Amino acid sequence: MDPIGVVFTVILVVAVILVGLYFLGRKLQKKSDESQKMIDQNRQMVSAFVIDKKKMKLSEANFPKGSFDKVPFYLKYRKLPMAKVKVGPQIVTMLCDGNVFKTLPIKRNMKLEISGAYILGYSTAKKGEKKYEPPKKLSWREKLMAKAQGLRNPDKKAKEAKKK
Repeated sequence: MDPIGVVFTVILVVAVILVGLYFLGRKLQKKSDESQKMIDQNRQMVSAFVIDKKKMKLSEANFPKGSFDKVPFYLKYRKLPMAKVKVGPQIVTMLCDGNVFKTLPIKRNMKLEISGAYILGYSTAKKGEKKYEPPKKLSWREKLMAKAQGLRNPDKKAKEAKKK
């Protein structure tokens, strides 16, 4: 087989793979849009007390068997962000959005925006209170530059500068 035939075959195989990925992506995008539409329809605000938050597997989180069976197989044994919340008289474990999980304060009473057992957002109960933002982590390069300038603990200095 000549080199032109090999190159043509490789290009043909890559083109077929790209077309397949394109149609697979469209199918997954449709599913994502449908689930997002369902989440938006069932969105509600609830007053709750956040007890604890951590990343754990669904099998460890005491989810109902019906809910656990509906989750795709690739998510069943993966660690997901979860929060233990007291809603009314009952204590429930709920899934969190990734960005919400990072900033969700614990041991506080607040209004949670939920859809089913999924926390989409929150707002604190007190007026005028600022939303908690975690300190920005410095990149490797920023830490190196700070060390070159003579700062001992660049992360601590960045936190202090941000507070001011």
